[in-house]
Formats: sequence, C-alpha cells, structure tokens
Amino acid sequence: MLETEGEREGRGEGNSMAAKTIFFFLSALLLIFLYLALGTIDLRSQFFPDAVPALRLSTCTSRPLRVFMYDLPRRFNVGMIRRSDPDQDIPWTSPTLPPWPHNSGLKKQHSVEYWMMASLLGGANDADEEPAAARVLDPESADVFFVPFFSSLSFNTHGHNMTDPETEVDRKLQADVLRILSESKYWQQAGGRDHVIPMHHPNAFRFLRDGVNASILIVADFGRYPKSLSSLQKDIVAPYVHVVESFTDDDAPDPFNSRPSLLFFRGRTIRKDGGRIRSKLVKILAGHEGVHFEQGVASEEGIRTSTKGMRSSKFCLHPAGDTPSSCRLFDAIVSHCVPVIVSDLIELPYEDVLDYRNFSLFFSVKEALQPNYLLQELNKISKERWTEMWRQLKEISHHFEFQYPLKKDDAVNMLWKEVRHKVPAVKLAMHRSARLKIEDWWRR
Repeated sequence: MLETEGEREGRGEGNSMAAKTIFFFLSALLLIFLYLALGTIDLRSQFFPDAVPALRLSTCTSRPLRVFMYDLPRRFNVGMIRRSDPDQDIPWTSPTLPPWPHNSGLKKQHSVEYWMMASLLGGANDADEEPAAARVLDPESADVFFVPFFSSLSFNTHGHNMTDPETEVDRKLQADVLRILSESKYWQQAGGRDHVIPMHHPNAFRFLRDGVNASILIVADFGRYPKSLSSLQKDIVAPYVHVVESFTDDDAPDPFNSRPSLLFFRGRTIRKDGGRIRSKLVKILAGHEGVHFEQGVASEEGIRTSTKGMRSSKFCLHPAGDTPSSCRLFDAIVSHCVPVIVSDLIELPYEDVLDYRNFSLFFSVKEALQPNYLLQELNKISKERWTEMWRQLKEISHHFEFQYPLKKDDAVNMLWKEVRHKVPAVKLAMHRSARLKIEDWWRR
C-alpha cells in the first residue's frame, strides 16, 4: 500500500523525536559518567543555570580540623609564663593568653606549643578564610586531640642544665601528663595515635617519651629521637619561631646590589654532634672577601647584629647545630637572605607544599668542607637567579610567622593543615588494630 504524504511526514517527525530522545538520553549518561569520574561536575547548573550551585565533592573536606583540647591545669602551660599565678591547678579558659614575654631569649624559638594553644582558644582570627583548625568541646566529634603541655618551656624553665634540683619538676610534669592521658578513654581507645603533642625542643619530654611514641609529635627535627619513637610518617616538622624581626619593608629597587656581603653567619662555633662542622667551616671561610663568619650568642645585641647582617647579605649560612636544624634557617627566611644549608640529616617544614630548592641552596657536609668549593659555587649564582630566589623568599616567608590573631596560611595554620594530612593514616591504624584478633602479621 502506498504511503500518503501525511503518513510520510508523521513517520519523519516520529523518527526525529526518537533521535532527539536518544540524544538527550546519551547526553545525560555522559554527564553522569563525567560526574562520577571527576567528582566536580555541577549537574544542576547544566540544566538550571539560575539555581544555587551544588556542593562539590571537593568541598567536603574544606571544614576546619576539629580539635578537642584537654583542660590541663595552668602549671602544664601558661603557669610557666606566670609562675606567680595563684591558680596553677586551674585550667586556662580565657580566649586571651598571657603575652609571650619579650625577654625570653632563645626560649622563644621553641614556643610553637604556645601559638598552637592560642589558635584553639578562639576569640580572634584575621584569616581571610576559616582557620585550618577549630576547637570542639565535645570529644566525640573531634578528629584529633591536642595536649597543651608546654614540654619545651618546661625543659627551659625547670632545670634546663639537667643537673638542677628543679629538673625533677620537669620529670613530675611529664609523669602527671601521662597519668591524665592514661585515664582518658579517648587516649585508651586509640592508644594515643590521634593525640597531638608539641615536643619541639630536642630535650622536651626527655624522661618519658616512650609513653607517647604513638602520638603525632610536633618536632623541630629528628636529631635526638630514635626511629622507634619519631618519624616523618606520623610526626610533623615545625619551623622554629624566628628570633630576628621580619624584614617587612624589603623593597629595594635593586636588591642584589643593596646587599654588599656575599655570605653571613653569626652564632656559636663550638657545637656537639653534627654541629662540629661549624668549627671546620670557620677555618675555611673566615677572612675571605665578602664573608662575615662570626662567633656570637643570642643576646639582645647579638640579635640586632644578626638582623643587620642578614639583611645586608645575599646568602646566609645554615650549618647544623647540636641537632640537624637550628633557628638560623628561619631567621634567614624572614630576612629574605637566601639560605645556604649544610646539614646532611635535616628535615624541613611543609615540604609537601614547598620546594625549598626554589629559594635555598643545599650542600653536603663533604662538599662544604672542600677548600674554596662553597664560595666558588656561590659566586657562580647569577644576579637573575639570586633575584628570583629572593622574590620567592618574600612570597613564602608568611608561612613562617607565628602570631595571634591568626592570618591566612601563617605558621600555625600550616601546622594544623599538616596535622590534617596525618588523620587518614591514624584512622586506618585505629580501625585495623581494633578488629585484629591476632598479632599484626605485617610485623612478623
């Protein structure tokens, strides 16, 4: 039977509708596939442009890290700043901590514990975004637990010569902290793995470290820690709190030529362990043109001299101290003086974010002790390359500022972000150990 013209038009319209239906169906399938594969496609915006954008998967981790802070009595923290405080057995609850004392000298460089505690008390925040961590009062909702024991200040305050009778006060504080933690069900249920404990001074918590070896430790380096206690896998390297003032108005039109000295170092040259390289370097470098290699101590006058020297030098030498690191590196960074790092075992803060090669130079101990090698290499650095490293230092130096109120991506916020990176591995370890019925076969 022959089709009429109307029947042919109807069949054509039907085919057209079927093709359109198939096209839209395939398009929808493609969008769903992309959404599942990439996790960032906002489907509602594709079909409803005026709708409020859908929550992207990537924002699910944008909330601050939830931190429960133990209410330790003041004798464990700010009571060491105000030793005449009559309420030493009462926790500090005010949002405003006593200011860090200006006359604290080298104690300041290990005051990371103070600034981390301050960040959790609340009451002030100048950050352009939410802080990286926020205190929660319900421990059941916490991601991690912060132990506000100023172990570095305890060492420096209570017999830091290790022979004074007051050293026993430091030992007792450590024992009391361990007792409080051992009685906490949150410590018990995780074996302390999700607890954050500042231990920045190399001698901090030195009597009873084994009792906290499962926790996330905030350290300066690993120079005095056995591998069984501390490692990059679970712990966090924090910068020293710089002692010199930050160079906030470093805006010379020709920064290379505005710094007449080639290389600057000022500090103690008689050191232990890896720091013995200092006495060898002084024999190699002292007396060369453009090099200032001086013996000095961290007095107020010494700090002023170091500030001036770093700001007028292109490169600042950072040899190991008694341990692989020292405050000098971070003084150089905030002075925008390109660090020259000579320390074979050094570990650096935020190295998952920062590539230190962009603004620092590294030499092995063997290289640095070759006569003339170090100075020859520094003299090969072109003005253009040095200026770029100087520019990079200016861009990243805010990551090394400890302050309150907090500011975006300052040192404390960066440290809490580093803590957050440890949480998945902590949860994995907690969940596995809770369900294992026999010895962990990975360790057999």
